[in-house]
Amino acid sequence: MDVVNVTADAEEFTCNAYLALGEEPTMVDAGSMPGVVDIIREHTDDLSKVIVTHQHGDHVEQLGTVVDAFDADCYAYAPHSVRTHDLADGDVLTVGDEDCEVVYTPGHGDDHVSLVGPSSLFSGDVVVHDDGAFDYGSFGRTDYPGMSRERLIESVRELLDRMPDGVEHMYSGHGDVFHGDVRDVVETALSRAEKREPKYPDE
Repeated sequence: MDVVNVTADAEEFTCNAYLALGEEPTMVDAGSMPGVVDIIREHTDDLSKVIVTHQHGDHVEQLGTVVDAFDADCYAYAPHSVRTHDLADGDVLTVGDEDCEVVYTPGHGDDHVSLVGPSSLFSGDVVVHDDGAFDYGSFGRTDYPGMSRERLIESVRELLDRMPDGVEHMYSGHGDVFHGDVRDVVETALSRAEKREPKYPDE
């Protein structure tokens, strides 16, 4: 499956917004970068849907623009003005060419979900490969109101339980895309989160 980070060249703060090409071209998050629609159009004129991992601003600021431009369906766990389908734990959605299971993964956000396929993980912000705090296994921050380190730890454990062997591609909301032993990266992130130490000095 061909997956493009359409916000890779953004000059402003944004999440990684992924376009998964294939049978059902799908965006995972829309990001906050102006002009994202033009980048998507460089790869496809047909966008089936946008799946929202969670509704922090850097993930949804351009959501309405993208949905309107392509008349795409919008899947989200929490209500949103452009949501057309609600997400629930255990749902299965086609992302590009891969059928992915929705795993409810709160902690960084109460509405956070991740998408687990046979070979790919779209992890949003619950777990990332590298983000400036840690390389090779980091986790979403939990120091803002409404966030919870304990819930995040439970979510990462659930993700490991639900993730099949053979997942080799990790597309997270921040940091670099990772290709390799994704389970090892997620297990490393879990071990760091379980230490309960502040991720950032001000946490």
